[in-house]
Amino acid sequence: MGEEINDNLINTGNCSDNNTSVGENGETVESGVQYYTLEDIRLHNMCNDTWLIIHDKVYDITGFLEEHPGGEEVLLEQAGADATESFEDVGHSTDAREMLQQYYIGELHMDDRKKVTTKEVNVTNSGESSGWTTWLIPAVVAIAVGFMYRYYMLEHKSS
Repeated sequence: MGEEINDNLINTGNCSDNNTSVGENGETVESGVQYYTLEDIRLHNMCNDTWLIIHDKVYDITGFLEEHPGGEEVLLEQAGADATESFEDVGHSTDAREMLQQYYIGELHMDDRKKVTTKEVNVTNSGESSGWTTWLIPAVVAIAVGFMYRYYMLEHKSS
């Protein structure tokens, strides 16, 4: 199925000019994997040159824009950036994940991966520490309201 789609990729809309140059950016390591920095990837955010990061892998999806079932606008919103969260939120099928492999061009540089991971860890830590406050603060407020109500009721009965 993916092979049929790949053979039929012809851009005929606004983004019909495929002028991508994968070789000009990034660095290749001994294993043959091309590594790209976030700065390199951010440059590829146009309809005729669209790259995405999904799970620290870089994809040149320029040829797939018009074929995307959700429309090219959805992809262009994420162009030149990390689209992992958006990709996973939609719940793509196994076929879509396999199809993604034909657009693979490299990996996100290790230095940039650490920046993304650090942000995720900070969010997780703050989420854990606020776990006890989600029940403690309302409990303290409820107790305070209870005491205020009793005090108010005692004032009115004695008057």
